[in-house]
Amino acid sequence: MAEKYKLSGKMWRMLRLAEKYTGRDTHTALTEEAISATNKKSLPRNCRVRKIFYPETKGISCTNYVIPVTEGAVTGRYYDSTNDQSRTSLKPLIIFFHGGGWVFGNIDLYDLYCKHLAKATDAAILLIDYRLAPKYKFPIAVEDCYDAYLWAVNGVKYWKVDPDRIFLLGDSCGGNLAAGVSLLCRDRKAHMPNGMILFSPLVDARLRTQSIEEFSDSPTLTLKQLRFFVDSYLREPKDILSPLFSPLLSPDLSRLPTTLVITGSLDPLKDDGRLLVDALNEAGSTASYIEVENALHGFILFSKATGSAEADCMIRQVVSGRPVNKVQAMTESELRRENKVQMQMASVKFQREHEERTKQQSKE
Repeated sequence: MAEKYKLSGKMWRMLRLAEKYTGRDTHTALTEEAISATNKKSLPRNCRVRKIFYPETKGISCTNYVIPVTEGAVTGRYYDSTNDQSRTSLKPLIIFFHGGGWVFGNIDLYDLYCKHLAKATDAAILLIDYRLAPKYKFPIAVEDCYDAYLWAVNGVKYWKVDPDRIFLLGDSCGGNLAAGVSLLCRDRKAHMPNGMILFSPLVDARLRTQSIEEFSDSPTLTLKQLRFFVDSYLREPKDILSPLFSPLLSPDLSRLPTTLVITGSLDPLKDDGRLLVDALNEAGSTASYIEVENALHGFILFSKATGSAEADCMIRQVVSGRPVNKVQAMTESELRRENKVQMQMASVKFQREHEERTKQQSKE
């Protein structure tokens, strides 16, 4: 495995510790009670955890909301800067659907990342704690996320958020849920999100792609785990063919939000992402695909992982209004240098054109 996944010793240690702290064990038969107990655990806020995931971000406020959904309620946590009291302009809102195979994950696990993301993107973040399998089967998770999205759309007037700049963000099965929410918005004629940012989305639950086969022993997502997640979420076998379970199989992918899909070169779901982008573009929607070299599945959760800094910058580019086909896989410092070079080149070009026009006018 070490030859295929050329990771540093530090990264291997970080992955082992992350598995220990998150408590996600899919290698043994898990009961519904054991899964529920795992999802109720909180991350210890010690130095080691902050080094593995993200340090505590200062200047970000958190507010919990109880969001009504069909036959129940879920929790949403809203993150925003504490320095926005005097702000007059509206900021974008990112609605985040977390990963975990529809089985694992909670607000506490993603709290450090969402605080970091709010600071890095200068956007408000709403993290949705949708109901999980195997207790809640398909399509409850995607319907929860849709209901939470509608609740947020109706609630933006209470926040300093631009209703025309609402983006859906999801990693892994969270990307699956974001795509499903967009399909529901279109089909039910609801307010459409401005865009989607999907990290390694699982969009074909038949699990037949070449990358799934090639990286079936991935350190962060194995084929065995994928099968466990799909089986846990399934209500009945035919659900796999539903567009809300496997968005790639939708017969109509037109009229969907502008989409940026980001994967890693060592990710078993990278083909899912690439195929989704191809299908969206063929259907007339606008989508772009970026593959981060030597990045693993789920890399955005680890502050020191390959691709995490580039991911922050790419998300900020999208929510700041840059077209997805112009988004660059760079860190913020690299992008600033690139922009500076481009401005210098434009200035030189303008000066030359000005000199040429001056010479031409003097001849006349």
